[in-house]
Amino acid sequence: MATGDSSVQVGPVPFKDVEDDGDMVTALPERPSEEHVGLVSALPCCTIADMKLRCYQGFWLPEGMVPAAAALQRRFEPRPSDVIVASLPKCGTTWLVALAFATLARRAYPPGAADHPLRRLNPHQCLPFLEGLFAGGREGKLDALPSPRLMNTHMPLAMIPGAVPAGGGCKVVYICREPKDMVVSLWHYLRRVHPDLEFSEVFDMACDGTTPYGPFWDHFLGYWRASAARPESVLFLRYEELLRDPAGNLRRLARFVGLPFSAAEEEGGVVGGIVELCSLDSLRGMEANKAGYMDPRVKFPREALFRKGVAGGWKSHMTPEMARRMDGVAADKLRATGLALP
Repeated sequence: MATGDSSVQVGPVPFKDVEDDGDMVTALPERPSEEHVGLVSALPCCTIADMKLRCYQGFWLPEGMVPAAAALQRRFEPRPSDVIVASLPKCGTTWLVALAFATLARRAYPPGAADHPLRRLNPHQCLPFLEGLFAGGREGKLDALPSPRLMNTHMPLAMIPGAVPAGGGCKVVYICREPKDMVVSLWHYLRRVHPDLEFSEVFDMACDGTTPYGPFWDHFLGYWRASAARPESVLFLRYEELLRDPAGNLRRLARFVGLPFSAAEEEGGVVGGIVELCSLDSLRGMEANKAGYMDPRVKFPREALFRKGVAGGWKSHMTPEMARRMDGVAADKLRATGLALP
């Protein structure tokens, strides 16, 4: 448990421990509430691997997340001490979630502790998934969490306007990935439930901007521009840089959230301990990540979150023509923005 005054709990705490189920998406409603049926049904629609997406305010959200987006915009009230881990799916989300939790909670849960939450829980069980709570009408669960609260979202920044307003908001840590690798990872993930899904179908949808929470370029740009305008509020990380120097980027994250590693922690190997605890090999070997599902209705296995975790894997799946097409799309959409992709 948290250290300090035993009568005052200090966050972040593993969400699973204070929530009935605590999984990433089990809170999603089977269908939109009557309040939102008209809103959702009127929106443009497309489908990927039997997942219905709706275009809401320029982004292709999973259908069940449209009510969550509307609710987040109206009702989300961040605390100044909050930290939100944000990303598109398949951009290193699980790794960053684990690193962020281990870093913020390190005084209560040293990385070498045998009972560390990441040794018994999937990383996504340690953080509340914002849109999952708001879609299910359970955002009140957030009020009971001690500060600092650590949360996770795939929503574009435009859907959580309270996060970084002038003079308020909270801290947002965003991770961006080379889009070609992101698409390959998304395809492999979706194939766990739809084994006949063609890579070309996912690739074409990504180039058109119609993958979950896309277009990817607008998602990237929302957070990129916010990080340039308010670097004290938004930290923009790159998956490839995190791979090259996990310890250095972990120190950046710790400084950003106001909990830099002390000299004693550095000498005691805390940074290396967190990097090791949250490594792909370590997480893959945890029993909590070998069994169970992210969503018991859709049957996405948790172990599908831990594949290769490398950069450049797209070269084994894309033809040179496909790579040029996606690079061209990214270059065209990001031209003159200042954001350069690997």
